[in-house]
Amino acid sequence: MEDGHTDHTETAQEDGARRGITRKNVLKAAVAAVPIPLLLGGVALARDSKSSGGPLTPTPYCDDGDDPTPPQIEGPYFKPNSPLRDSLVQPGTQGTRLTVSGFVFGLTCQPLSHVLLDWWQADANGNYDNVGFRFRGHQFTDQRGAFKLTTIVPGLYPGRTRHLHVKVQAPNQPILTTQLYFPGEPRNNTDPLFNPALLMNVRQNGPAKEASFDFVLRVRGGSGPSPTDQPTAPGGTWASGTDYRTGDQVTYGGAAYTCLQPHTARDGWEPPAVPALWRRT
Repeated sequence: MEDGHTDHTETAQEDGARRGITRKNVLKAAVAAVPIPLLLGGVALARDSKSSGGPLTPTPYCDDGDDPTPPQIEGPYFKPNSPLRDSLVQPGTQGTRLTVSGFVFGLTCQPLSHVLLDWWQADANGNYDNVGFRFRGHQFTDQRGAFKLTTIVPGLYPGRTRHLHVKVQAPNQPILTTQLYFPGEPRNNTDPLFNPALLMNVRQNGPAKEASFDFVLRVRGGSGPSPTDQPTAPGGTWASGTDYRTGDQVTYGGAAYTCLQPHTARDGWEPPAVPALWRRT
């Protein structure tokens, strides 16, 4: 959204956009402040209510000018079956600490829960671990559509600017493969893959850096069942709290599933809701 001169006929919505206030930004603030159970019924209650309690006119298509997050190539270093974790920092890890946080939205400004984010990156020296899983890991957005990753600023290697790789997949939806970039990097001007639409907001916090980025997926509405949406007593062998390995077989709701990635089952990660972890057989 660009700043520009407007006359007195400017609408309230245009004025808000010009000031950097968008319906999605209001939603993000509300999501951070409102207890989770209040948001399970949809975002309209947080997005479309005034402080006086009176309803605003609903917006059927609310993209705030944000196009879906553009895809980028996977590159040669992706490995499947990364461990489930939200921190890639291990004892003895060298490099500048970095936290990356944000939300995953659909096209209608609906925050998407249980979205898979599978991260991989170079270490501080610009090297990828192609044997193990250092600086590799996957996580899921929470019920608010939020995520947070703890890692380090990746090093440089020939031909590329600094970047993070990620695959993002809402339940039962296609995978978005893309990369995130750092502002102010000299190599941004020479890297042929660099896309300014994928720049993170980055700020210094003492010796560490904090970054934020919101993904927008080509998804309308919610991304799948939340724990409160699960059918009553679906039956089957799947059980929350169980450690599953690749290839394990379970049943749930009358269907059979095969485990795709090692993980510890949690409520909300029932097989129909997380295709990144379970394939129906």
